This record gives sequence, structure tokens and C-alpha cells, in this order.
Amino acid sequence: MLLEIKNLYFSYNPQKPLFRNLCLEIKEGQIIGLAGESGCGKSTLLSLIYGLLDWQSGQIIFEGIPTFGPKGNLVPGEKDMKLVAQNDELMPYATVYDNVGQFLSNINLSAKKSKVQELLQVVGLEDYATRQVKYLSGGQRQRVAIARALSVMPKLLLLDEPFSNLDFARKLELRHKLFGYVRKYNLSLIISTHELQEVMPWLDKIIILQEGRLIQNDTPEDTYKKPYNTYVASLMGEVNVLSDKDQTALNLERDHYYPHEIYLCDNGRSAKVLESRFAGSYFWNLISVEGIKFIIYSPQVLEGEIFVEFQQML
Repeated sequence: MLLEIKNLYFSYNPQKPLFRNLCLEIKEGQIIGLAGESGCGKSTLLSLIYGLLDWQSGQIIFEGIPTFGPKGNLVPGEKDMKLVAQNDELMPYATVYDNVGQFLSNINLSAKKSKVQELLQVVGLEDYATRQVKYLSGGQRQRVAIARALSVMPKLLLLDEPFSNLDFARKLELRHKLFGYVRKYNLSLIISTHELQEVMPWLDKIIILQEGRLIQNDTPEDTYKKPYNTYVASLMGEVNVLSDKDQTALNLERDHYYPHEIYLCDNGRSAKVLESRFAGSYFWNLISVEGIKFIIYSPQVLEGEIFVEFQQML
């Protein structure tokens, strides 16, 4: 086992602990998505794993050896791990090349140059090698920080919202190249994100935190199809959440339905179209079924009265 967390207890405030008896295992070569609402503990957990914070009790074990946080290391941070936090800590007056190559040996300059060039291609910054970091945008700085972390081939890479400052095209390009690079070299990765749907195809497991509790640890498919609760379902994308009253009134077996699980039919439940908007590859629709509102997707614009059915449990 690459990483084991056993009965971890951590608190910023003794009156309100963040983690209680948190347990987790990560295998070598896995890509893990870490998700949850803001304040649930994602960034804190990554900092604890990397060794930037001291915990009150429990164990964090890396490659079979217990870690000890700042109190056990002269220089905070665990060997063979790298954390890319939202504050990148780059050298602003140095070039992109020098930042990426900061941790690489100068004994073989040819090998160093080749490695830096490879990593700049991974993050799409090969044309910025000679530019000083202070002149880069926030998204470009994020990519430099990722390349620098990858330069030492960490056994465990920790990324905290790495795509937050990127436009859609850059996100798409970086995801393909980054996850491909991680797979190629069999690195392990934990990535915290608010955009699970965008990274889901590359994930082996999804870990969901809610108020410091680990409430689900499953494959992407099981997390999506069998969410622990509506909170988990809401993290997977747009979802219709039903109150107990509404669920009973419509005689539905579940308390949540994704928009694509409500489909058009010729003879089903009568619904009134309230809004129908073009959304690219589909139309986004707001409908009312017996006075209860739902979002559904359709291949064409909808209007007036329609008939719908709700998909049964997968």
C-alpha cells in the first residue's frame, strides 16, 4: 500500500474538530479524485498528507513508514511527494525554465534540458521557457508549478484545484497531457476538484468529504450511479433533488434524478415546459410535473405540454 491513513484526528479549533477517525488507503499508480463542498477539508487533507500540518492523533503511513508532519521534519514536506497548492511558491524573477528545473541536478545539463522541455510540453508552455514567472497569468503559473512538481518524479503527487485558473480549452489540453504523463510513468495522484465530471474519465477512485467525514470512496461509476446521499449526487453535476414530500407525491423511488434520467415519451407523466434553452449539444429545459420543477435535457427545443418518464434505479 502506498499511503495509509489510520484513525486521523485533526482540528484547527479544539471545540470543532475537522477530521475524526479518518481512514483511507491509496494504492500505487492510482489516480484519486478528492471532492466536497468548500470548507469540507480537501486542502487540509492534502497538507496533512504532505506533512505541512501536525495532527493530534492517528497515523499517516507512506510506503510502510509512519510520517510525522512538521514536528518530525526539519524541512516540512515528505520525500517522494510533491504538493501543488493554490499558492504556487514559484520564483517570480526566474524564468519558466529555471523554475521547472529548480529541483533537477546540474551535473548533466543535457539531460536536465531534455526533461524540462518534456515537462513544458506536458503543460503547454514550451514557448514560455525564457519568460520570467512574474509576467505570467495565474493559469500559466499553475502549469509551471505542476511541471516543477513532476520534474522530480514524485511517487505521490498532490494537486489542489490545479485547473481553477484555466479556460476550457487549456483545461482540456492539460487534463489529457497531465493524466497521460502520470499513467505513463505509473505515478500516484490525488487531485482535489470542484469539477468531478471533467476529470472523471481518468480517475480510479473518488473520495467524497462532507464536513470532515469521508462519506464515500468508490469507483467513478459507482459514485455516480450509487451516491451515498444527495450531497454526493450534487457533486457529480446537475441533479434534481426531491424532498420527502415531493418524492411521495410523485411516487418516485429515489430522492434524486440526473437530468438525463428524465426522458421524453409518448404516454407518460404530463409536464409543462417552463423554459427551454440551447446549451450546445443539447437543450436545457425547466419543466413542471404536478407543480414540482425538474431540469431535463433534450435533443431539441421543447415547449407547451410534454410527457416524461423517470428512469428506475440503475
